Amino acid sequence: MKILLSAFACEPGLGSEEDVGWHTAVQAARRHEVWVLTRSYCQQTIAPYLAQHPIPNLHFVYFEPFGWTEDWKGRQGFLTLHYYLWQIWAYFVARQLHHQIQFDAAHHVTYCRYWNPSFIAFLPIPFLFGPVGGGESAPPAFQATFSQRGRIYEGVRDLARSLGQLDPFLRLTLRRAKVAIGTTPETAARLKQLGARDVRVAQSLGLSSAEIEALTQNPSPAAHPLRFLTVGRLLHWKGIHLAIRAFAQAGLAQSEYWIIGQGVERDRLEALVQALHLTSQVRFLGVLPRTAVMETMGKCHVLIHPSLHESGGFVCAEMMAAGRPVICFNLGGPAVQVTPETGRVVTAHNPKQAIADLAAAMTQLAQDATLRQTLGQAGQKRVKALYDWSVKGEHLSRIYHQISRTTI
Repeated sequence: MKILLSAFACEPGLGSEEDVGWHTAVQAARRHEVWVLTRSYCQQTIAPYLAQHPIPNLHFVYFEPFGWTEDWKGRQGFLTLHYYLWQIWAYFVARQLHHQIQFDAAHHVTYCRYWNPSFIAFLPIPFLFGPVGGGESAPPAFQATFSQRGRIYEGVRDLARSLGQLDPFLRLTLRRAKVAIGTTPETAARLKQLGARDVRVAQSLGLSSAEIEALTQNPSPAAHPLRFLTVGRLLHWKGIHLAIRAFAQAGLAQSEYWIIGQGVERDRLEALVQALHLTSQVRFLGVLPRTAVMETMGKCHVLIHPSLHESGGFVCAEMMAAGRPVICFNLGGPAVQVTPETGRVVTAHNPKQAIADLAAAMTQLAQDATLRQTLGQAGQKRVKALYDWSVKGEHLSRIYHQISRTTI
C-alpha cells in the first residue's frame, strides 16, 4: 500500500513524541511504501541517520510555513500557532503529492493531541487519526496540593482544550476518520463526544526489540538498600510531592528514593523532603543522559510513577521491560500499561487516601522480594506482547488494510 503520514514531531533517538513519529514511520515502511510529512527542522536529525542506515520504502517531505526555521521549543504559544499553520500547509503539500502518487490511506501521527485538527483528513482517501491523547485531567480534589503556578497551568490547559474542542475543523477531522485511536479511555471518551465513530484505545509509545533486550539484561540489584525510583520532569501534575509524602508515611528506614529529572517544582520538592526529615534517604539526581537513566533503573527495585494526568508514561514500559514492578495511579496512560499482575495501580480519590494507599503499596513491595520478582516477570511479558514496536507495526498495518477497504 501507499501510505501518507503526518508527523510534525519525528526524529530518531530523542524519545517522547519525536520517537513516536519516527518509529511509526519506520514500522509502516517495513510493510508499505510510506511518505512522511514532517518539519524541515527534523531534517538535521533524520538525514544523517538515513545516510548511515537507509530504510527502503521510506520517503520524507520536509516543509515549514512561510519557510520559518525557528524551533519554538519553550514558547508554547508560538509553537501552538506554528503547529496549526503547519497542519494547514500539510494539506496543500499532501494534495499535490496525492495527485502524483495516489495514496491508499492517510494517517495523522504527531502531535498526539486530540484537540487539534489534522487537515490531511480532507484528502479523498481513508484517514486514521492517532493514537492521540490529552483527554486526561487531574482529579479536582488534588488541585489543593498544587502550587499557585500549577493551578494556573491547569486552568490554562483546560481553556486550551475547551477552545480546541470548539474548532469546527476538529469535528470534521473526527467525522472523516475511519478509525480514531485514543491513548487512554479518558481521551477515547472525548473523541466519541466530538463525533468520531470507530474509537479504540491504544498507547502511542513503544520500545524497539533492541531496547527491550537491553533492559531485560539488567541484573537484579542488591537486596539492600531497597530503592524506589521516579523518572520525569519535576512538575506539579507528575504527583511527586504525593510520592514523597507516601514514602515518609511508609517509614521504610532501610530504603531510598531516587528521583531523576529537573523542573520548576524542584525547590518545592526539596523543601518538602527537608520538612519530612528525609534528606538522608531521598536523592535528587537531576537530568541524566538516557544511558545513565537505564543504568540507574538497573540499580533500583520499584518504579513510582504518581502522575495525575498523562497520556503515556514511557518510563513505565521501560521499567517493566527491566523486570521491575511499577506503582502508579489508576489514571491515564500508566493505568493502561500497568496491571495488577505487573505492579500496583492505586486509586486516586483524594490526596489523603492516595498517599495512604501509595504508602501501603510501597511497604508491600519493599517487604516481599518474591512478589517483586513475580510482578517484574509479568511486566516483561506484557511489554514484549504489547509495546514492542514490531508488534505495534503489525497491528497498525492491519488497521491500514481495514480502512482501505471502506468507502470514503
